[in-house]
Amino acid sequence: MALDEARAYRAHGGGCTCGDCPHGAREGHRQAVAAFLAKRDELAAGKGLPTGVAQSPSASRQWVSDELTGAARALADRGREAGDVWLRKVWERTLLVVWGGFAALVIGEAVTAIGAGWSTARTAGLVAGAVTAALLTGAARFHRARGGLLAPLIGEDNRLSTSRTVAAAWVLLAVFAVLVLALQLAGASDHADRDALIEGLDLMRSAGVLTVLALVSAIAVLVRRVVSVRVLGQRLQKLRAERPRAADLLTDDSGRGSFTDVQYVLVSGVAVLFAAVRLARRPEQLPDLPWGLALLVGVSAATYFAGKYAEGGRPVILSVVRAREAGDLDAPIRTGDDIEIRGAGFVPPGAGSPDRLARLTVRIGTVHVHVPLIPVAGGFANPTDTVLTVPVPVEVEPGAVDVQVVTAAGVETNRCTIDVTD
Repeated sequence: MALDEARAYRAHGGGCTCGDCPHGAREGHRQAVAAFLAKRDELAAGKGLPTGVAQSPSASRQWVSDELTGAARALADRGREAGDVWLRKVWERTLLVVWGGFAALVIGEAVTAIGAGWSTARTAGLVAGAVTAALLTGAARFHRARGGLLAPLIGEDNRLSTSRTVAAAWVLLAVFAVLVLALQLAGASDHADRDALIEGLDLMRSAGVLTVLALVSAIAVLVRRVVSVRVLGQRLQKLRAERPRAADLLTDDSGRGSFTDVQYVLVSGVAVLFAAVRLARRPEQLPDLPWGLALLVGVSAATYFAGKYAEGGRPVILSVVRAREAGDLDAPIRTGDDIEIRGAGFVPPGAGSPDRLARLTVRIGTVHVHVPLIPVAGGFANPTDTVLTVPVPVEVEPGAVDVQVVTAAGVETNRCTIDVTD
């Protein structure tokens, strides 16, 4: 079967799929994903069932769920291996970005010097760029096991943080601007030139950019605090990603585009670009960001923070009914029957992978029931974000019992009482 082929593919034969190289880990993960999808579609079509369980719908459903759960856990392990290897190797790519930016700075300085001539400010800009790139290279090497320069931008959920990335862009611009001024001051021989450079650090000229820098840094700290408090208070469900992706800056945890994130990145990116142009035009002072543009960044940051504060919510059970197949008679809930739990938030963002779906649990009285995975072509019919179908085990005592769902993030829903008859 396809799953057995994927397990065999983990060996070095037929191409490296070990965890020692990024290509092998990535290729091995692709093979594991293909094997799982093939197995899911095969079982969804009713193929591969043992003869002993094929005649019993409940037994076959349980067997299929157990098989898919085991395969999903193996797939998740392979995904984590690939993610860890990717983090250990991606730091070299971050260096390419850093030194590529320095090369672009050199080209830009050389092109703009044609006709205008070379100046001390241009020399200071190149030296500041080289120093900044060297410092970033050292930081990337120190954090090479955690993604190099991506390490401070990765949140606790192993995704790129939009707030941290925006704050890092402004900090990097500020550090570069101060280096340019310091180098010009070190190379200035005239007293008037030195006084002009010192005046370039005057608060009245740099108040806009300093205000924005303080604001975006505060937003990065506050968002982390708000998310932590809401997760611990079970008002927000967070699940760890396999690895950070650039799309995390513009999407939510489920991979869908997020308006608050997109507008924050766009507005901040335009403002950083404007400040960089102002620095290039007037390198003798910190970028004087107009208050109108600073206010625009402030409104964008407030929108982003409000979106982060409002997102999420606890999962909730709205009702529990007896699941009825076509042709069945209406009847009360008995042990062995299937119940349908209706509500919202059972599958939080980022929990759509098979291994996370397999972690859903329903507490019926004192009995914990794992939600069975029911495959269909291209996905799963159970569980879903709004409806769960589980059997009532024979261990449940007749009478009034409470039903409660525990999601993959470990968050518990409210309790809903049902009557179980003999």
